[in-house]
Amino acid sequence: MTEFKHVPVMLSECIEGLNLKDGGIYFDGTLGGGGHSYEILKGSSPTGHLFATDLDTYAINRASEKLSEFNGRFTLINDNFKNFDQIKKEYNVQAFDGILLDLGVSSFQLDDRERGFSYLAKDVRLDMRMDRDNPLDAERVVNEYDERDLKRILSEYGEERFSGNIAKNIVAERKKNRITTVGQLTEIIVNSIPKKFQQDGHPAKRTFQAIRIEVNGELDGLYETVLSMARSLNKGGRIVILTFHSLEDRIVKRAFKELECDCICDKSLPVCVCGKRKEIEILTRHPIVATEKETAENSRSKCAKLRIAEKI
Repeated sequence: MTEFKHVPVMLSECIEGLNLKDGGIYFDGTLGGGGHSYEILKGSSPTGHLFATDLDTYAINRASEKLSEFNGRFTLINDNFKNFDQIKKEYNVQAFDGILLDLGVSSFQLDDRERGFSYLAKDVRLDMRMDRDNPLDAERVVNEYDERDLKRILSEYGEERFSGNIAKNIVAERKKNRITTVGQLTEIIVNSIPKKFQQDGHPAKRTFQAIRIEVNGELDGLYETVLSMARSLNKGGRIVILTFHSLEDRIVKRAFKELECDCICDKSLPVCVCGKRKEIEILTRHPIVATEKETAENSRSKCAKLRIAEKI
């Protein structure tokens, strides 16, 4: 088992964005290694309370150890943050003072070769599940989805321009032998992309991102969840969301715009009949990105974007 380690991205920016206070009630939807959660508890001392979710039971157990000095002030829940409404109801929380979502895959999961997230772990079985109880894994997607669906996933979720070539070659190869390892899939991808287009990072990066998103349903219900979370804040409460690829960022940006939008009636009408009212103030007109120092020290921060809004 890989040593559990996680370097939280834009830690100080996230914590500053939450505007923590003693006695506040906070929600960390992506517990991971507990780095952000630790600082939330520290910043809301001595009486603030944190609810945090994660699909990975190992992460829950290790984060519980990391946060042990704050015993009695946190509740860790093995669940998907997208079940936010049910979680809030189950724990009888009326409203939160701050909500954080770090939508990136944790460093531990990426570095654990057994999980199959990395295209560099050649001999590892295709997996990519954040929740080890999930019946759908990368091997099933690669071997059981038809060519049309594979092409769609690679195009939509990976924004891969050679999605058609890759999907066609995956289907051709699996007719000979089932594709079971990271190395097999990576080789197919590399052979599907012309050499002159393989200069911008590893050629398998987009395909692996796309399959990971499909396996874990990362984009499913994200828009609705962001709306619900923002509406569950106390006045002055903050929602802070860290994204790591353009698809997530677009969804968050669209949700924030929906929440900030005031009356949408035709301007020719003398009075408002739609009832739509502005619910948040967007505090980041342009997303915050990591500093040069951070990107040099932690390459995973290079594509991160941070958006913050406040309930009005």
